Amino acid sequence: QVQLVESGGGLVQAGDSLRLSCAASGRTFRYSMGWFRQAPGKERDFVASINWPGGATNYADSVKGRFTISRDNAKNTAYLQMNSLKPEDTAVYYCNAAYGAGYWGQGTQVTVSS
Repeated sequence: QVQLVESGGGLVQAGDSLRLSCAASGRTFRYSMGWFRQAPGKERDFVASINWPGGATNYADSVKGRFTISRDNAKNTAYLQMNSLKPEDTAVYYCNAAYGAGYWGQGTQVTVSS
């Protein structure tokens, strides 16, 4: 069983930065972590992922060069640093744990105004 709690969302202006956090609880943190996002009326899309223990990352083309995923295994926490935010980044951001059947957090809202 894994529980994920996201935080760090908010309302920012275009060009600003935000850092999202995803705190995981459970017996182990030895699994890949990912971030996804869902804009109103759209499907949930992949944003970024990081393997265990953190040597490999993947990004959606739309965020490459602007977003950075990382993890602190001592704190059982994954992060998503988002720079140069654009209005099209507005969405609810979800953390995912690639463990067992997969686990999701409750989501955190990111709104970028133009």
